[in-house]
Amino acid sequence: MTSRCFQGRLLLRPSAEVNEVVGGVLARAVQQSAGNVRLHAFTFASNHFHLLVWTRGVALASFMQYLRANLSRKVGRLVDWSGGFWERRYSAEPVLDDTALVGRLRYVLAHGVKEGLVERSAEWPGLTCLPQLLGPARRLFQWFNWTKRWSKRGSEDMSAGEGRFAEQWAEPVELEVAPLSCWEGLGEEERQRAVRRLVEEVEAEARAQDKPVLGVRAVRAQHPHTRPERLKRSPRPLGHASARQALKELREQYRAFVAAFREAAARWRRGDFSASFPLFSFPPRVEPGRVTRIL
Repeated sequence: MTSRCFQGRLLLRPSAEVNEVVGGVLARAVQQSAGNVRLHAFTFASNHFHLLVWTRGVALASFMQYLRANLSRKVGRLVDWSGGFWERRYSAEPVLDDTALVGRLRYVLAHGVKEGLVERSAEWPGLTCLPQLLGPARRLFQWFNWTKRWSKRGSEDMSAGEGRFAEQWAEPVELEVAPLSCWEGLGEEERQRAVRRLVEEVEAEARAQDKPVLGVRAVRAQHPHTRPERLKRSPRPLGHASARQALKELREQYRAFVAAFREAAARWRRGDFSASFPLFSFPPRVEPGRVTRIL
């Protein structure tokens, strides 16, 4: 999954404060999913983020809504940004086989190196899953409980605080990175060796291009409100697979889904509210006894 900041601005530019807030929000979002979302990999760039997750049913939508809404409010406060934080709806594509799954992990770990920002993956100053893939899978972050802060408004505790990110509003929350499903049978050392091989491949490819590297200091020195002159844009893929046949079958399933939805929507337009919509789709809201036009 990918989500980009408004106009590609560097609103997620790495800093100790931003990394802590982002980690707390991400951990809280996984926690709020009640086991319906497992996090496999993540990386937060200066103007977008990538996640690799397993999810059950419709849990993905509520997970992403919680994550993006809290990031926009809290990181927006840190970087003094009050406008829209995200460019558009997030992008989410299914990963259809184990080879593609490992490929997606490699893609996440390549950030910072393939763009010529840092020489080594471990040097990226933003929040990334690499330390947890090569070490303890669990990591503690601070979740800043603004609901608790609001409930204390007007009290002595509130007046003694140092703002929205004061220690008194911070609650520890644990973020865990789960192993890929295709690696669950491997031991911890084997998984770590596999991750190191992926990182070494990425770094070797970058060195072969022999291009200048921006460097950590320059990345951190960028202003969060900066709007890049050019943004790399590419069509969103329908899914990720190592074989074309899998993507062909996915495309056929999607077309069948769309056809079933349109047929049900047409019946609703005619006032037949007994029409059955495909699983995981959302029928339009209507008032009893009233037909709503569907665009």
